[in-house]
Amino acid sequence: MTQLAHITCIEDLRVIAERRVPRMFYDYADSGSYTQGTYRDNEAAFQKIKLRQRVAVNMEGRSTRSTMVGQDVAMPVAIAPTGLTGMQHADGEILAARAAKAFGIPFTLSTMSICSLEDVAEHTGRHPFWFQLYMMRDRGFMERLIERAKAANCSALQVTLDLQILGQRHKDIKNGLSTPPKPTLRNLINLATKPRWCMGMLGTRRRFMGNIVGHVQGVADMGSLASWTADQFDPTLNWKDVEWIRQRWGGKLILKGIMDAEDARLAAETGADALIVSNHGGRQLDGAPATIDALPSIVQAAGRDIEVWLDSGIRSGQDVLKARALGAQGTLIGRSFLYGLGAYGQDGVTRALQIIQKELDTTMAFCGHTDINRVGQDILLPGTYPLPFPQV
Repeated sequence: MTQLAHITCIEDLRVIAERRVPRMFYDYADSGSYTQGTYRDNEAAFQKIKLRQRVAVNMEGRSTRSTMVGQDVAMPVAIAPTGLTGMQHADGEILAARAAKAFGIPFTLSTMSICSLEDVAEHTGRHPFWFQLYMMRDRGFMERLIERAKAANCSALQVTLDLQILGQRHKDIKNGLSTPPKPTLRNLINLATKPRWCMGMLGTRRRFMGNIVGHVQGVADMGSLASWTADQFDPTLNWKDVEWIRQRWGGKLILKGIMDAEDARLAAETGADALIVSNHGGRQLDGAPATIDALPSIVQAAGRDIEVWLDSGIRSGQDVLKARALGAQGTLIGRSFLYGLGAYGQDGVTRALQIIQKELDTTMAFCGHTDINRVGQDILLPGTYPLPFPQV
């Protein structure tokens, strides 16, 4: 922990993760599609927004506590669903869920996780977590997944809407991404430089997509898994499918991947509890706007019957504060926690959360506020923050 005390920002964790995680899995987490323009813009757009510093304001008694879909959270941040998290570090989903539980924020498990719903539930006890669902052609499998999420004590379901087809991710193609890695000469040479990662993987049985392998007929190895998943994302996804999911789930429902005001209105009409302004971390439509730029239009269109959250691009507590000021009730972090996980396992995730909360707390105070729930656009310098897009 002494070494972790010298980690002062998310970038420090990224640098260490890049050294410790095999190239194909580091690139899977830390890259975007096509030119990676949207991936880069997600971060850069936050930096353009300037804050108003206030002085002679009582800064005692500060609180970052809030709620997300009625759940108390230590700060308005949840861990986003990320595929193959257990390839950043052995048992990665379990470790991240433990860190989130101890910190007091929600953890979201991806359908495409290495550790299964049951694995995570076994290690989180009665503490609920969230589950992310893709729309797949195999509706029977989806129904079983929803029932498994209920049995695992998941308290909310996130439905990802922006992955009917897969964006072209050049690094994944060039790296020959697979889980576990194929024993090619290139991969073996790279793995030889990652002894910590290799020792961790030797010590776990969780090396495949745990929510799928063993739960789908005919999927028992890497080859059958790859062919099954390649054919499963459903390009016919529409709003009627969201209703189909809502009726079978019956609990808190969150819609992820909203980037347009019209889609925000349609999302609100479904009766879902929250929507997430997300461009999949710049991994789907390259050329889409940064999420923070799209946020004001979506907040305006969504109305008051659905919570608006944001992910993609958050690397600091300042980013969280800016999103909150522009109307996001909550935020989600993906790469920021993955860097911590790849660098130091569970302790690294905890350190990432500590860094973000510290930055959020300190910046909020400098902006003249002591309660995150009272923060609004007044903390932003006029002319530096995005306004709603003109309606098409």
